[in-house]
Parts: sequence; C-alpha cells; structure tokens
Amino acid sequence: MKLFDVVQNIEHTGGSEDWVRRIEYDSRKACPGDLFVCLPGGQRDGHDYAPQAYENGCRMFLCQKKLELPEDAVQVITPDTRAALAVISADFYDHPADRLHLIGITGTKGKTTTALLIAAVLNAAGKNCAYIGSNGVIINGKHTETVNTTPESRDLHHYFNLMTDASVRYAVLEVSSQALAHHRVDGIPFETVVFTNLSEDHIGPGEHPDFADYRDSKRRLFTSHRAKYAVYNADDPAAAYMLQGFHGKEISYGIRKEADYNAYNLAQYRTSTALGVEFDFFSGSRSEHVQLMSPGIFSVYNGLAAIAVCEIFGVSRDFAAGVLEKTPIQGRFEIVPGIPERTFIIDYAHNGLSLTSALMTLREYKPNRLICVFGSIGGRTKGRRRELAEAASALADYCIITSDNPDFEPPEDIVNEIASYMSADCDYECILDRREAIFRAVEMSQKEDIVLFAGKGHETFQLIYGKKEPFIEREIILEACREFSPRPL
Repeated sequence: MKLFDVVQNIEHTGGSEDWVRRIEYDSRKACPGDLFVCLPGGQRDGHDYAPQAYENGCRMFLCQKKLELPEDAVQVITPDTRAALAVISADFYDHPADRLHLIGITGTKGKTTTALLIAAVLNAAGKNCAYIGSNGVIINGKHTETVNTTPESRDLHHYFNLMTDASVRYAVLEVSSQALAHHRVDGIPFETVVFTNLSEDHIGPGEHPDFADYRDSKRRLFTSHRAKYAVYNADDPAAAYMLQGFHGKEISYGIRKEADYNAYNLAQYRTSTALGVEFDFFSGSRSEHVQLMSPGIFSVYNGLAAIAVCEIFGVSRDFAAGVLEKTPIQGRFEIVPGIPERTFIIDYAHNGLSLTSALMTLREYKPNRLICVFGSIGGRTKGRRRELAEAASALADYCIITSDNPDFEPPEDIVNEIASYMSADCDYECILDRREAIFRAVEMSQKEDIVLFAGKGHETFQLIYGKKEPFIEREIILEACREFSPRPL
C-alpha cells in the first residue's frame, strides 16, 4: 500500500509514493519499508525515538511535529498520531473488524471474567469466538500474550485480520479506560457493548488525572461506537450516566433493582477443595438455575452479563447456564485443587479495593483461617501499598508479604513499606522470594483454611529489572501441594 493511500483518510501534510510494508510504533522493531508512527505517552514520547528508527533503515514517519532527520526521511505531519493510527490501521488491514460481531466490555471490575465467560459460551455453541483482554489474545484456542488490557489500534486490527483469516466470526474485547482515552478503539464497530460497574481506579500520574476523566473515558464506549445493544448493570449507580447518549437497545441485569435479567436465591457452595456461588435468575416468563465456579456476588453479576450477551446472539439461557457451570477463569478467583480440605485461590487483586472485595467474599465461606499472600509492583502506583496493607490487616487471619513484579525497585523496599502499614494486631511475615512465600503458605495451611494468592492472577512472569522471568503461580502451588500433601495427589 502506498504511503499516500495509507494516510489518505487522516488530516495531514506530506507523503510519497513509497510502498508501506508495515505500520510500526516501536522504534526497536522499525525496519526498511515501515511507516514509523511517533506516539506520545505519559512517560516516553515516540518522537524522541525516531532517530533510532531511522538508524534501523526506516524512512517514513508519521509525526505531530517536524523531526530533525536527514532529508531522505519522508515526514507526514498530523495533529494527533494516536487518533491517526486507529484510522490508518483499519485502512491498512482493509477493515477486518467490519466482518466480525464485536462485543466490547468496560467497567472497573469484572471485564476479564465476563469476557471469558462470553467467549466460552459462544464457542461451546459453535459460534467461533476470539478474545482480547488482560489474559492476552485467544484465537481458535491459540494464546498470545499482550502488554495492555486493550492493545494499540494497529495491533487490534492485526488481530482482527488474523481472526477473519481463521474463520472467526465473533470477538469479545475488554475495553480499558486508557484505550478509550488514547484512541485505540476509535472507529471499531462494536455490535454489543457492556457496562459492569464503576469505582475509582487508574487515577494518578501517567493514568487519569481524576475520577471524572476516568468515568467519561469509559462512557465513550456507549456514545461513540453506534452499538446496537448495551448490556448494563442496573444496580450500579453510574449506569444511567454511562448510557446517556446511547441510541440502541438497552438490556439490564441485576440483583437489587428490577432488571431484564434478575438474580435471586443466591447461595454459596463449598467442596473439599473448591467453592463458588449458585443462583436462580428470572427473565421474561422463565427462570433458570446457574452454578458458577467462583465465589461472591460479583460472580453473579458476571454470569448474568454473560448470559444476557449470549442470548443476543441466539444462545439459549439454559445452554449458557450449562456451560458456565463448567467454566473456570484463569487468574480470576481461580481454584487450584491441591490438598483435600484446603482451598487455594489465585486472583489478580492488586489494589486495596479489589483485595478488600476478595477477602470479604472469602470471609463469607467461614474458613478456619483466611491466609493472604500478596505484594505490590515496583516503580509506580505506590499509593496502593498502604491500601493493600490495610485491606489484608483488616480481613486476613495471617499474611505473607512478598514480591509482585518489583522491576527496578528493590523488593525489600517494597515489602518493608507494605509491612510498615500493617496493623499491630495482624499476624504476618515477610518473604521476599514469592516462590518461597507460596511454599510457606501451602505448608502452613490446615483443614478448612482458605489461602488467597493475590496480585499475579493470570500472569506467567515476574518482572525483575526489566526482564520477564517465567513464573506461573498455579504450577508452583501444585508443586508445593505435591511436597506437603498428606497423601499422594
């Protein structure tokens, strides 16, 4: 595709007849024949890395200002390279999103679980469905890791293109507030959009300046994509605001307020190694019973949303309920069956709000002891450390403070800071090595204990000094269980 054709639908000056082999925004990967897009960011500005792309042989640049590059560099100037990237990527891949039924999910909590439940039900019903979100990209069962919950627009259209080539017809996406604010999903024709809930998160340097910006960024999913259907949590106070300006069909779900899908008869269940929630729900003139492999009222909301969305695409609610009963979600209240009469749970809870919610939910199952293994990431969001310590101190019987992606910050500094916020009457210990912390938690567990491993969730690495070291918490827990199990597993 010629450069003039690539940029024809954006506001710009400059161009050439040169052939664009690929669109690239990472200067380390830019090569001859690539169009390097200079993306501004909170911590780094792609314009500063254009010389590196040039040294790699790249000669075409999309930028917001004139760059100091040799004369043979073709520079196309546009007011907003992030907004432009969304447009040129769709054009470059010939708009593959138009050939898919797209479902977009936003909200503070529940995006990952709801999205994966929807994908599981649609796939079980024979409606080939892909997934993009915190757990990576899944196309026909093939998994690819990603950096962001919602990838950059170039990557999204690349994945959409792979989906259409693989005969995928449906895709469900987690749509983050950052993705909406930074134009990653501009122009994507979502057919159905979903609102889970709203609370304060991702506010601070490099993220959103305040709650209003965070909230309004999420609202764009409902006002800027002309979706046919909006499925929303009727119990959340922000629902009415989020739907202002939406012109399609609204479908509600909830527990407390009257909704199109209403849950009742909520009950907990616990087996030798697992726990979950079951409920009935009423819609129209029929009711169905649902059992989920995860605990808590939030699991009920996630299940209702998944059933409502799948029924839009012709999947019966009884079929959906049958699939949900057998569908665990990796890294989201994921049960690791290791030692009988003990419950080991992996969850992505990595801030005060989510850890409080997780521990309060587990308290409802009346464990002998509730043990919490947690840490906090290095280098950013330092305010979470006090939140996490206060949540764990208040709700866990015993805590093990350990590492969680320390990156370039010394792990002992992070752990010691968290420990300084722990209440004096809370029993805890500090173990810097997370593997050792996991083994310690499994070893000390007793009958009817629940052990929550918080923070890592679905991740398959530990970020240490900028390098992703392999680390799969589920496998390490099972290894520890084999060592400390009272009888062979």
